[in-house]
Amino acid sequence: MVTTFYPPYHFGGDGTYVQRLVRALVARGHEVDVIHDRDAFHLAHPAEPAASAPEPSGVRVFPMKSPFGRLSPLLTHQTGRPLLKPLVRERLETGGYDVIHFHNASLIGAGAFTLGRATRLYTTHEYWLLCPLSLLWKFGAERCEAPACTRCTLHARRPPQWWRQTGFLHRQLRGIHRFIAPTAYVRDRHRERGFDLPFEVLPSFVPGDGRTVDPALRSSSRGSPAAPATPARAGRPGRPYFLFVGRLVRIKGLHTILDTVTRYGEADLLIAGGGDEEAALRRQAAAMPNVHFLGVQSGAQLSGLYRDAIALIMPSVCDEVFGLVLIEAMAQGTPVIARNLAGMAEVVRDSGGGLLFDDDESLVAAMRRLQHDTGVRAQLATAGQEAVASRYSEAVHLDAYLDLIARVGDERQRAERA
Repeated sequence: MVTTFYPPYHFGGDGTYVQRLVRALVARGHEVDVIHDRDAFHLAHPAEPAASAPEPSGVRVFPMKSPFGRLSPLLTHQTGRPLLKPLVRERLETGGYDVIHFHNASLIGAGAFTLGRATRLYTTHEYWLLCPLSLLWKFGAERCEAPACTRCTLHARRPPQWWRQTGFLHRQLRGIHRFIAPTAYVRDRHRERGFDLPFEVLPSFVPGDGRTVDPALRSSSRGSPAAPATPARAGRPGRPYFLFVGRLVRIKGLHTILDTVTRYGEADLLIAGGGDEEAALRRQAAAMPNVHFLGVQSGAQLSGLYRDAIALIMPSVCDEVFGLVLIEAMAQGTPVIARNLAGMAEVVRDSGGGLLFDDDESLVAAMRRLQHDTGVRAQLATAGQEAVASRYSEAVHLDAYLDLIARVGDERQRAERA
């Protein structure tokens, strides 16, 4: 596994997924090496993160830390190559791997995509192939429908990546034997932007039996994983509540629903997570008695929060790739309410485990329906749990993942014989 971020040196869903996949593979008897870049994590968070649970036997982690510090990820950012990262070439060329799987490669570099003789996979956890900022979030304010990459990058106070204007990236992508998209939406977004690559759709999964959330895998945005700041059930005891779980950053859209939830007034909103926008969100909610911030929560606490919620609300305003929190909630028998947008809408439609909203009025209607119509809520809860078992479980994911690897390996052997 080759990735920029890996727990505890990570900020969100891509690192969580990679660690879950690594542990699932080891549980099946495979051996896994992980290469990630500590220097990249420290660009945004100078301090060391809180330690995560030790890796099981069968996992070796190679956390790269260059003596040149920040210069290493900066050179990769500006060249698209793993400069000052000799471990990448050394391990990929001489490690004897059967499979090399790239994940978030933003500060590993596309120059690594042709290294090694293994079957090479790439999962689009975000939109880095299309977008220097990975998010398709233009000028920090809106979804990107018409690219203006240089101006947008400068607006984000990052240096432009001039190498993207050459044919380098497309040449390197020929080294990837199969691209994996968590949703059909993500695959189609890449194709719309001219990246007609050999994609397969493979949704994400919940670990183990699907009824628990992996502990120690949640982190605040642009900061290290932290101990819970508040007991899991804050607010007014006995009050029904809706739940938000995620990073407190603008693209997650929490700011767009606080006024609506307060006007609804029939239930609380509990917010689990931390991030750059937390102070601004707390100010916005200062006079809202039914909004409660819990801070970053452990896996065990999240499981309880999911189980007791009326529904999980996911109001992201960006092109979400998937939405791990959606299937985590479904696994606990909790319906979801998601904005009718991007990959999260696809997950809700495919699972049947929730409702979609487009505006304040439809959000309130969905909240009221799930709070007061116990029959509908039970129906959605059952559909969500069945979807986790049939589509988003660890066993289903691993079977499909290993089958994909076998098929690609067979294709390569036939091509070599030809």
